Amino acid sequence: MEMNIEKLDEIIDGWKCDKAAILPILQDVQRELNYLPRQAMNHIADRLGVNLGHVSSIATFFSSFSLVPRGKHIVTVCMGTACHVRGAPRVLEEFERSLKIKDGENTPDMQFSIETVNCVGACALGPLVIIDGNYHGNITTSEVADLVANYREK
Repeated sequence: MEMNIEKLDEIIDGWKCDKAAILPILQDVQRELNYLPRQAMNHIADRLGVNLGHVSSIATFFSSFSLVPRGKHIVTVCMGTACHVRGAPRVLEEFERSLKIKDGENTPDMQFSIETVNCVGACALGPLVIIDGNYHGNITTSEVADLVANYREK
């Protein structure tokens, strides 16, 4: 999915073409597309009058940005120590089995992506899965199929 230039201009104009607003502009673009296409980063650099390398360095510095397309629903499995010892690897395997993709991949229909993170700081909820920003704590493998079905319906 490529960025609509009018929508991109709307985001940039919303930040008054302020060079200091590169980070929130990138966040807004990613919120729109679930990733940062190169075309969008080029346009942002041009509109703000900054070097593409500057925009790219910000986009690659923060791990929350993705430079590759991601699915509509992003399944993030915490693999921090507390989650790991409480069964996160088995939960991840169940998501991979249910969606027929591996960590870092997208389903062919671009509905789901699976990502792992080292820790989200919600250790008491482990194993923890975040889908589209919604936290699902104390997840068991038997709950994975229902979670996938619920998000597939959205």
